Amino acid sequence: TRDRLTCVCEVKAFSFVKMSEKLLSQLEDTADGIIRHSKSFLPHLARLCLISTFLEDAIRMWFQWQDQADYVNITWHSGSVLANLFVLWNFAGQLAGCVMILIRKKVPIAVGILSAVIVIQIIVYSVLWDVKFFLRNFALGGALLLLLAEVSGEAKTMFAGIPSTGINQKQNYMQLAGRVLVIFMFLTLFNFTLSFFQVITLVVSSVFMSGVAIGYRTKLCAFILVIWLSITNVITNPWWAHGHNRIMRDFLKYDFFQTMSVIGGLMFVVILGPGGVSWDERKRE
Repeated sequence: TRDRLTCVCEVKAFSFVKMSEKLLSQLEDTADGIIRHSKSFLPHLARLCLISTFLEDAIRMWFQWQDQADYVNITWHSGSVLANLFVLWNFAGQLAGCVMILIRKKVPIAVGILSAVIVIQIIVYSVLWDVKFFLRNFALGGALLLLLAEVSGEAKTMFAGIPSTGINQKQNYMQLAGRVLVIFMFLTLFNFTLSFFQVITLVVSSVFMSGVAIGYRTKLCAFILVIWLSITNVITNPWWAHGHNRIMRDFLKYDFFQTMSVIGGLMFVVILGPGGVSWDERKRE
């Protein structure tokens, strides 16, 4: 009787797994169809979302120029000239980098400029000693790596037919690093207030983020996360509703555009796929 019960349980478990695999395959086919129909505008939208946090920061530098310069001057005793040069670098560097990425001109140089902005901000704002904000800034580098992976993929297409093992490996590792660092940024978005909605959001997002991390049904997981995070971002970070409270508005706006960068990074995962270093690729082999 016990053996029969064990056998029945195993059959049911096997049937459940098969049904789950079939459902996931159907969802994956549906997602692939949507991606194919949106390929004309999805890369442009992904770039805009990805660089949105840099663009927002550049605009904030313009409108809070004196506040930022005063902060740098008071904190570092740098003098007015150096403080204003720092604000100018942040404004001009981020604006120029964003424009170059959006028009797809000299993207590696633009990524280098934005990376330099990240490093300098980490030092000047003493982010190095705040783990949460350091990880956020560090993870932005992962989003930028996905941009480089896209450029690398275009280069591979241009030289089709020519052996490109080095390019393939480089792109694969950039995609892996980009995926992992985008997940780091995702983890820092949660304030762990343990509200019911926050817990549900964390659990659902974590399940699909795990799929992105290991590269299991990567495009489907990333596609679902793009939709899920787009909805929850509007609900949890409505900065436009706090016009009279500048501190709360700036805090929510920062989280909103950081989440937009995560969404942009996930869109690139949808476009590019998981790369060679992933569970999906292993299954194909």
